Amino acid sequence: MAWGRKKRGGREEPLFGLPAALADLRLSPEDRIPAAVDDDKPKKPVPKRKHEEDDDEPPPRERKPRAAKGGAKRRAKSRGRIRFGRLIYWGAVLGLWTAIAIIGVVVWVGAHLPAIQSLEIPKRPPTIQIVGVDGSLLASRGEMAGTNVALKDLPPYLPKAFIAIEDRRFYSHYGIDPIGIARAAVANILHRGVSQGGSTLTQQLAKNLFLTQERTMARKLQEVELALWLERKHSKNEILELYLNRVYFGSGAYGVEAASQRYFGKSAKNVTVAEAAMLAGLVKSPSRLAPNRNPEGAEARAQIVLAAMAEGKFISAAQAKASIGHPSYKVKPAGAGTVNYVADWIGEVLDDLVGQIDQSIVVETTIDPKLQSVAEAAIIDELAAKSVKFNVTQGALVAMTPEGAVRAMVGGRNYADSQYNRAVTAKRQPGSAFKPFIYLTAIEGGLTPETIRQDAPLDLKGWKPENYTHEYFGSVTLTQALAMSLNTVAVRLGLEVGPKNVVRTAHRLGISSKLEANPSIALGTSEVSVIELVGAYAPFANGGLGVSPHVVTKIRTHEGKVLYVRQPDRLGQVIEPRHAAMMNTMMLETLLSGTARKAEIPGWMAAGKTGTSQDFRDAWFIGYTANLVTGVWLGNDDNSPTRKATGGGLPVEVWTRFMRTAHQGVPVASLPNAQRGGFISNLFQTASQVSAAPAPSAQVPQGGGYRPPPARTPAPPPNPSARPEAAAGLDGWLVDRLFGR
Repeated sequence: MAWGRKKRGGREEPLFGLPAALADLRLSPEDRIPAAVDDDKPKKPVPKRKHEEDDDEPPPRERKPRAAKGGAKRRAKSRGRIRFGRLIYWGAVLGLWTAIAIIGVVVWVGAHLPAIQSLEIPKRPPTIQIVGVDGSLLASRGEMAGTNVALKDLPPYLPKAFIAIEDRRFYSHYGIDPIGIARAAVANILHRGVSQGGSTLTQQLAKNLFLTQERTMARKLQEVELALWLERKHSKNEILELYLNRVYFGSGAYGVEAASQRYFGKSAKNVTVAEAAMLAGLVKSPSRLAPNRNPEGAEARAQIVLAAMAEGKFISAAQAKASIGHPSYKVKPAGAGTVNYVADWIGEVLDDLVGQIDQSIVVETTIDPKLQSVAEAAIIDELAAKSVKFNVTQGALVAMTPEGAVRAMVGGRNYADSQYNRAVTAKRQPGSAFKPFIYLTAIEGGLTPETIRQDAPLDLKGWKPENYTHEYFGSVTLTQALAMSLNTVAVRLGLEVGPKNVVRTAHRLGISSKLEANPSIALGTSEVSVIELVGAYAPFANGGLGVSPHVVTKIRTHEGKVLYVRQPDRLGQVIEPRHAAMMNTMMLETLLSGTARKAEIPGWMAAGKTGTSQDFRDAWFIGYTANLVTGVWLGNDDNSPTRKATGGGLPVEVWTRFMRTAHQGVPVASLPNAQRGGFISNLFQTASQVSAAPAPSAQVPQGGGYRPPPARTPAPPPNPSARPEAAAGLDGWLVDRLFGR
């Protein structure tokens, strides 16, 4: 028995103390209670134990009953029906929630729109037209909008060009184009970016009229709702006409009429097929494709539009080919003219003059278009010829009447490259061009043009101002010192009268910038703008009256309603006439024998002062006649030094070229008081008695205030070696200098 179990491979179990009879008890499969089984489910055969297998006969194979196979099919069909039902159910649930979400979005978007019934087509944006003193148009600012053009008045190919490139199915959709959206989506996916848009002309109009340009989903949904509203309220032709008269074409032009005038110089009613295609092509990217700034890009886009027009049967293939091969564009150049500096300056002051602008206006100015052109040419041509030689990249010019009316302004050599106005906004060191305020302060303190001062080396606590030529002339008159721009004399005078008094004088005459009251102010180290320095010279030219530089004389609406009229200046006398005459006498000499000898206007009495800042960073000349006061500045925006460009060089050349042309045909007039016998004869009578105070020491006066000169004693005439013509006698010298004999 034990051997049999061993042969059958049985395993002896540990008894753990149980009786042998109980330890051998085992349950066979037959002894177990069968579990409940499905009749349809085939029964799995119970494997026999090894000791129960017949060694001679293999166990028979069991076959699945046919009934079981049919039940599986029925169960599969049942499961399929359940899945399909569930799909329908969840699809319905998803559709319901999607519908709810769409309705919610529509309600939310509509809640953030103004009431549809209150929506109106907004007014055209205001246009600012700037005209010259002769009434001619100088520039336009704001959102330039041309007059409305009726659709029926336009050549038929013009609106068709927009339909061909922007919305081929314009006349068949209801504001939105699902086919166009799908096509754009596919194109964008293929190109892995935004290469096409699906907006219709109606959507674009809705965006232009009512919405901002931000790219958000909310704005896009608002655009869709407004497009549907526009389609419901207006006919297709009305929508197309509104679109053509409101769409932006770049360069500040809104509407086809403004764009046609801006780019082609003619009405939209007269554009050619090629020009119509170019206008339609601009809508995609008006700033980038403006033909006056990017003619190649505009031409390439126009060819695409022409091809689309031919494809849509709007024009024949022959017309498209002819327009592409021989375009008839006559594009006006970009608004790079320097008059745009004037327009920008006007834009900055309009708010102070008339407040917020909500209607189109006309601004009448003091600008003379002819003088503006001459000033522009003078700056541009001189820089083109000599900017490399002298390392000068920029220039500015301001010309105004002695009453302060600006006749010409150039804020830079090229407005298209830089809109920074160097005539108004930039502040630079004037150098010796600031010296007239020191000399005027001294004249008002009792000195005269023939007062003697010492030109000699100076040491102020380690600061040693030197003359440009490093030469010193000893005893010189104030006239000589100013004409030759002697730095040591100017510094001595500044200390003598006091830097604070010099600052007061400059501010009284029109300098508005902050000035540092220190000894170096005599050499023009405090920064000023071109326009305020020219305005501060104006009292010398008009007999001592204060002026406010101005360019706007009147502002009116297109209907003629006057919104602003400039009133005359009431600044009164800022220089006594006799002091102004003395200053004119001194500054006349600057042009006759001083640093501005090249500045000459045949037949005219002219005066002025040159200026060169430290390290040749700035070169100035401010000169004037009884007709115009003109200032020129040349330098570099980064304040880098020039190659020894001085005020007596390039600035004088620019000034002379401009002033000679500006004075052609103008009746000759003398500077105030310079021709009056009373002053001159009185000066002649006292010439022999002209005396000079001893030159002040190099030591800085305590307190820096004005110190009256000591009692005058007779003094010999100036050193002939320093001033040869002085030996001929003061009377003859003054007459020669004043009247150019």
